[in-house]
Amino acid sequence: MSMSDPLGDMLTRIRNGQRARKSAVLAPASRLRSNVLEVLKREGYIRGFSQSEVRPGVTQLTIELKYNEGEPVIRELQRISTPGRRVYSRVSDLGRVYNGLGISILSTPRGVLSDNEARAHNVGGEVLCRVF
Repeated sequence: MSMSDPLGDMLTRIRNGQRARKSAVLAPASRLRSNVLEVLKREGYIRGFSQSEVRPGVTQLTIELKYNEGEPVIRELQRISTPGRRVYSRVSDLGRVYNGLGISILSTPRGVLSDNEARAHNVGGEVLCRVF
């Protein structure tokens, strides 16, 4: 059976992995997932990620989770735009997440960016998720 929300599945794997205090979680690879993970790494929410080939044509992401003094760095990871309800926002309408302590991840014409980067480039787009 095909998956209806691959990005939501990856975010749930990260959430569940941090609740279980795992050091790393696995997820199927795609370009969108890699771009979202790149933003999370740039913003300091995960240690890193790597892509490996399981068998010809099938790749997998290994996501290294980050903890600070035993507590997960990501306190809240919420999917905003779903396959059934897309949420778009102009750069002027982008709100701050927890008064600037968290980030929103957007899919823009310039690629997948955090809300701060989107403001710097003056572009809006689809709000994928919110991280705090």
